[in-house]
Amino acid sequence: MANETYYNISLLTLAVVTGLVAGIFGGLMGYLLYYFNFTEISPEVILTPVAGSWKSNWIGIIIVSMIYGVISIIVALVYYALLRKKKSFVWGAVYGAALFIVIFFVLHPLYPNAKSILSYDINTILTGLTSFILYGVFIGYSISYEYEESLYVKK
Repeated sequence: MANETYYNISLLTLAVVTGLVAGIFGGLMGYLLYYFNFTEISPEVILTPVAGSWKSNWIGIIIVSMIYGVISIIVALVYYALLRKKKSFVWGAVYGAALFIVIFFVLHPLYPNAKSILSYDINTILTGLTSFILYGVFIGYSISYEYEESLYVKK
């Protein structure tokens, strides 16, 4: 234990950082998936109420990624509050799938001009679902791992 260094960062702070990183990388991954035609849904869909051609430029990509980062902080804090003690990565996958259902079925009416997820092709649906599952596993496993690690350090 003489060569080991442990940082004294709270689990809540780690959950916030995990959420921010997951959201930014998730947004950027969404752009890659859209660019390579794996999905018909562009990440800039979150800016639907905002007009302007700037949304498709590099500044739009940065702003959209930052918006997803901020939203993802809230998502990570919810996971932290409800599921941080769960050890299996399966909980993160279930959490990601639940987020997919909430966003595309429950929150869909907030965007009246958006098409229903069921009207897209199977590639878009499966890409979206697997992206959310991967996102949930990243958040879930990161937070649960840090929680278990903090318990180990306290011993």
